Amino acid sequence: MIYFDNAATGGFKPDGVISATAAAIKFGANPGRSGHKLSLACLERVYACRKLLCSFLGGYSYDRTVFTKNCTEALNIAICGVLKEGDRVVTTVAEHNSVLRPLEFLKGKGVQVEYAPLTEEGEIDHEALFRLVTDDTRAVIVTLASNVTGTSPDIGEVRKKIPEKTLLICDGAQACGHVAIDMKRSGIDALAVAGHKGMCGIQGSGALLFSERMNPDPVLFGGTGSESFNLNMPDFYPDRLESGTLSYPAIVSLGEGVLYLQQNMKTAADKVLSMTEYLIDGLAKISGVTVYSQPNPFGIVALNLNNMQSEIAAYRLSEEFAICVRGGLHCAPLMHAALNSDGLVRASLSGFNSMNECSQFLQAIKKLAAEG
Repeated sequence: MIYFDNAATGGFKPDGVISATAAAIKFGANPGRSGHKLSLACLERVYACRKLLCSFLGGYSYDRTVFTKNCTEALNIAICGVLKEGDRVVTTVAEHNSVLRPLEFLKGKGVQVEYAPLTEEGEIDHEALFRLVTDDTRAVIVTLASNVTGTSPDIGEVRKKIPEKTLLICDGAQACGHVAIDMKRSGIDALAVAGHKGMCGIQGSGALLFSERMNPDPVLFGGTGSESFNLNMPDFYPDRLESGTLSYPAIVSLGEGVLYLQQNMKTAADKVLSMTEYLIDGLAKISGVTVYSQPNPFGIVALNLNNMQSEIAAYRLSEEFAICVRGGLHCAPLMHAALNSDGLVRASLSGFNSMNECSQFLQAIKKLAAEG
């Protein structure tokens, strides 16, 4: 089986992640919810993972590094926990539904939302974005990498061109773990992280890192192990945003993923970029195939077989060639509308893939495209 669906979830994990997660599952207590030694030891491990993640991504402080079950939850906290009636927001058509749907909900609560388009080349239109941003814009919300095509904005330019007081909220689902990110240096106020993709963690791991310029309200309420006498949520982070039992194995996996990336990210990134360039170049030479991606470090290659619906192509690649890809809209409907697409085949690579697998994929696409 060739696994080319890493943008949905990472198919292979480093050995250290697997062993650490297994150990956490085999014997782990509820971190910080009890006073015995094992609970406190697990809490210390969670704190160590929090410090690792904050440092790795250039976060602002450990207490503003909050663990979530996925990137979607992190984005909901950053969006619904911050924006209020009367606020004005600018985002892009390249966003995932984890941004679009919270914003659509908030539109019904009196939040105004504007969408920056794509350029003719399929890139995020920076100039159109800047024209939409006004002095009273509360936040700009932008993906660091499109999950459809791999296009990405110049986040440094975005921060430079928008008003200083405007919050910059970023969806890092497809970027984190593939490229170096420094929140403080880039001026990112909130970064939502998917732990189970490029970060090498398991499903159920995610995080939200945010600056002192924003103080999100909780979107989930419950036990925190702190201030149990208080019927309101604690007023300090991370407890204010971490209700209920933390997923200790998932957090441990994310911490181990960071340790792996500290040693291997550059090598893996170079390999992913090389394989992505190879695929895009090869696909461009196949008659009946349209490529929608430019070479990118996120391993995303989107294409259309002109003779076949994307979901059917993805099914046949799985059944006939044992190749896992994704077809359809990829939870990004505005991006597909902007590309005049009703669905694309997306191959997404990781450092655990190989050039030989890329060659097999090209041969399979060539066979499908040749059917006419």
